[in-house]
Amino acid sequence: MKQQRNSRQRRLVLEAVRNHTDHPSADRIYLDVRLRDDKISRGTVYRNLNLLAANGKISRVETPGMDRFDLRTEPHYHLMCVGCGKITDAALPYQTEWDREVGAQAGYTVHTHSVLFEGLCPDCAKKDEKERGAPRE
Repeated sequence: MKQQRNSRQRRLVLEAVRNHTDHPSADRIYLDVRLRDDKISRGTVYRNLNLLAANGKISRVETPGMDRFDLRTEPHYHLMCVGCGKITDAALPYQTEWDREVGAQAGYTVHTHSVLFEGLCPDCAKKDEKERGAPRE
């Protein structure tokens, strides 16, 4: 396999992901990188995000509507607010036994799994309560 050089653009993209804890979209990363290099193209940013994810330097979080990117590369779960779209890490340990159990039941060899919990973040839940006039159950 051809060795890939660590280009200046790739470093800028990685730094932009590192500067976020909110699982930014490719568009957010593009806008951040453009502040440092106004000549970089959207395609270059997207290509480097894909390359960094493929090489395990960052992880891709698949969400409805768009993929997001995360500096954490170990398996973990995410929460997504259906109100504002915010993504956060779930404080739940990765369940490796699910890989074995589901694999055994289905006859698969499961390597990994992903879980995305969807609901309202505390800020959106408060707004929802105010609009409805009562707490949501």
